[in-house]
Amino acid sequence: MKERLAGTILLCAIVPLAIISYLFIVIIGTFGNVARVRQGVRALDHFVNATLFNGYAWESLSSHAWRERDKKWAKMVIKITDKFQKNHCERANKREQPVVDLIIKKKLHQQTVGK
Repeated sequence: MKERLAGTILLCAIVPLAIISYLFIVIIGTFGNVARVRQGVRALDHFVNATLFNGYAWESLSSHAWRERDKKWAKMVIKITDKFQKNHCERANKREQPVVDLIIKKKLHQQTVGK
């Protein structure tokens, strides 16, 4: 119960900030310095992966797609990203898999609030 309450309170603060951040990414990314918004786009990628695709919060959708490359949704992600950069998902997974393995090994993915 403690975890749910803390999560709800946190979301009430984070969601409005996330909307502002998204608008910032769109405006600055379109008209300003793209390097400035790169980390925001990466964080949004991880958010989408964790919430919509049930992936790890510390892993990109591309890396997750490569791990699950036999699934229909992953094949579609790989096909789309290959149009922009050949072997993008495979390269993302090669870069991110050691981080995933370390977090799981150290049990950093386990619940911390309300224990």
